[in-house]
Amino acid sequence: MHNRLIAIIGAGVMGCATALDVARAGYRVILQDISASVIEHAPDVIRREYRSACFLKQGYGQVPLDQIMERISFQTQDEGVEEASIIIENVTENLELKKEVYARLYHKVRPDALFALNTSCISVTKLASFLPDPGRVIGVHLMNPVPVKSMVEVIKGHHTTQGTEHEMVAFLETLDKSPVVIEDLPGFVSNRLSHLLMNEAAYIVQDGIATPEQVDAIMKKGFNYQMGPLETADLIGLDTVVHSLKVLYDSYQDPKFRCCPMLQKMVDAGQWGRKTGQGFYAY
Repeated sequence: MHNRLIAIIGAGVMGCATALDVARAGYRVILQDISASVIEHAPDVIRREYRSACFLKQGYGQVPLDQIMERISFQTQDEGVEEASIIIENVTENLELKKEVYARLYHKVRPDALFALNTSCISVTKLASFLPDPGRVIGVHLMNPVPVKSMVEVIKGHHTTQGTEHEMVAFLETLDKSPVVIEDLPGFVSNRLSHLLMNEAAYIVQDGIATPEQVDAIMKKGFNYQMGPLETADLIGLDTVVHSLKVLYDSYQDPKFRCCPMLQKMVDAGQWGRKTGQGFYAY
């Protein structure tokens, strides 16, 4: 077992799944969220993610769940973060919210602590400018579901040092991940490509060319995708997809990132995908 302490800030689905993976690898984990109800439900989310991972990934259940849970401290306060060697920030994709969290942690963390920012679209260089040492900040874009997906997009900010890069890659490899290190521009590689595809798939449905089932079948059977773009959008959450498209549009001022009006309408109607029970599909 590793004796290192890893602090995960934000206990949404991604935060919980990351805590599960990190604790499974033997690390001590602080899982922190300002919301008491989110922290209260976090153990249930982790148990659900564990059961799902055992079903989808061979050998995942070799580490018993109770052993994993013993390594995780669930809390609404920041106590203990000053001992953490790595801070993994999993806060909602909102710049102002992230800045508030950084301001809160700024004077509490160790001077040598490494900041791993789990963002899918916002520039890592921009986020790093709000932290004490931008050289020790790096983007870590984990894929959903975290325990099952081994690829991790690692993004070097303008000031990220080579030492930070090597330390983060080594840490991710202890989680059985396969990091791909890239440079920093909004959306990186995965979201610039995936969001264009999901958005265009929505336009195809809006234009009445094909049903969601037909679009996804063509991508799965014709291009060997494991999930179709609209199934993926429902999994991520259509609200998140629309928000990310807005970040991409604002960042590049390129009309190719203009959000499909039907996608925006579905979000306005509360049809956000799996999380609300209805998106392109019913759940």
